[in-house]
Amino acid sequence: MGLQLPPSIASCLTVAFIIFLFRRDIRQKPDVSGALWLPFIWLMIPFSRALSQWLNIFGLPVSGGVSVEEGSPLDAWFFFALIAAGSCVLVKRQVSVSEVIQNNGWLIVFVFYCFISIAWSDFPSVAFKRWIKILGHPIMALIILTEPNPDQAVKTLLKRCAYVVVPVSILFIKYYPKLGRAFDEWGSPMNTGITQNKNSLGSDGLILGFFFFWYLLQIWQTERSTQRRNELRLIAGFLIGILYLLRLAHSATATISLFVAILIVVFVGIRSIKNFIGTYMLAALVLVAAAELAFGISGRLSESLGRGSEMSGRTVLWANCLEVQPNPIFGTGFQSFWLGERLKRMAAFYQGWHPGGAHNGYLDMYLNLGLIGLSILIGLLITTFWKIRLELFRNFEWGRYQLGFLAAVVLRAWTEETFATQGALWFVFYIVALDYPRTHLTTAQPSVGASRSEESREFAHAEEEL
Repeated sequence: MGLQLPPSIASCLTVAFIIFLFRRDIRQKPDVSGALWLPFIWLMIPFSRALSQWLNIFGLPVSGGVSVEEGSPLDAWFFFALIAAGSCVLVKRQVSVSEVIQNNGWLIVFVFYCFISIAWSDFPSVAFKRWIKILGHPIMALIILTEPNPDQAVKTLLKRCAYVVVPVSILFIKYYPKLGRAFDEWGSPMNTGITQNKNSLGSDGLILGFFFFWYLLQIWQTERSTQRRNELRLIAGFLIGILYLLRLAHSATATISLFVAILIVVFVGIRSIKNFIGTYMLAALVLVAAAELAFGISGRLSESLGRGSEMSGRTVLWANCLEVQPNPIFGTGFQSFWLGERLKRMAAFYQGWHPGGAHNGYLDMYLNLGLIGLSILIGLLITTFWKIRLELFRNFEWGRYQLGFLAAVVLRAWTEETFATQGALWFVFYIVALDYPRTHLTTAQPSVGASRSEESREFAHAEEEL
C-alpha cells in the first residue's frame, strides 16, 4: 500500500517541498527577468485548473458563467489582465511587430484566419472571447524568447511548473480523491491529479517528461561537480514522478507521444543523421501511412494497449462528426462546432453521453475552420519543421528539442484536441514555432574550432537545399 500519512501532514510536506524547490531555484540566480513569472502563471492555468476553480477549492466560492459558452467572468478578466501585462512587457522591450510578422508568416496567417472565421460563427461573441485567450499564447511566448537568455528562460519556466504540477498531482491522487480523481462519462474511475481529466494529466506528463529527458542529456555533458550531481538528482526524481503519473493517468496517447519524442531526440543525436533529417522524416511518414492503409496499425496498437480496435470509440465519433459538419470549406467558425444545435445533434447519436470534442486535432480543425483552415495548419507544421531543420545546424540541442516536441504534437493530435486551444501543449508549440531575431539559445555542447567550421559547412549545405 506504501506510506500512508494523514492528509494534513502530507499537505504540509508537499508545500514545504515546493517552497524548498523554489528557494533553490532563486538561489541559483538564473539569468531571467521577473517578467518570466507572467508566462509561468499563464502556463499553470492549462497545466492545472482555472483561477475560479482554485478559489472554490480554497473555500472562496466564485460563481461561474450563466452557461458553458460564456464561462466564468472572473477567469475572463484574469486572462485579460495577464495579456495586458504581457503586452506592456513587450512594448517596454521594443519588440518589433513587423519582424514578428515577417519571420512567422504561416503562424500569423493561421492566427488571422482563426480571427476572421469568427465572422461566420453562430456564436461570434463566444468565439471572439476564446480567440482573445488564444492570442495570449504568442504574447507570453515572445516574453520568453526576448529574455536575456532564452535557453535559461525555457528551462526555468518548465522547471518551475514541474515544481507545482508533479507533487500536487501526487498529493491530490493519494490523499484528496475528491480533487485528484473523478469518473468519466461512462462511470469509470480516472486519476486527474492537479488537472480535471486524465488526458490533461497525460498532456502535463508528456510536456514535462520530454523536457526533463532533454535537460538530462545536456546536464550529462557538463563537467562533474556538486551542482551537476544535485541537478541530476533533481531530474531523476522528477522523471520518476512523471512516469508514475503517466501510469496512473492511463493516457496511452501521451505515453506513446513521449516515447516517440524521446526516440527522435536520441536518433537525431547521431551526427550523420541531421544532414538528412528531412529525408528520414519523409520516409518515416510514408512508412507509417503505408502501414496504416495496409494493416490498420493504429487499431492494432490500440488493441495492444487494451483500448479496443475502435480506439475507444473515436472512429465512430469521427464518422458522426463528418455527418454533422455543415460547411466543409470554411468550417463553422473558430471553436464553434461544439456549440448550440450541433452539440445536440451529436448527443443524439449516443445515449447518456454528450461529446464535447472530436478527439482528433486535425478533425477539430476541419470542423471549426474547414479545409482552408486545415490546409493552413498543415502549412504551418511543415514550415515549422523546415525552421527546426535549420536550427539543428545553428543550435543543435535546442533544435532537437524542437523536433522531438513537434513530433509529439503531430502524433498526439491524432487522438486528442491539440491545435488552437488554450491547452499547455499548444502554448509550448508557440515557443517552439515562433521565430524572433535574437541571440540563439546557448546550450551545453562542445565548442571546438574544427567542429564549428564543419557545422558552418553543414548549415550552408542545408540552406542550399532549402
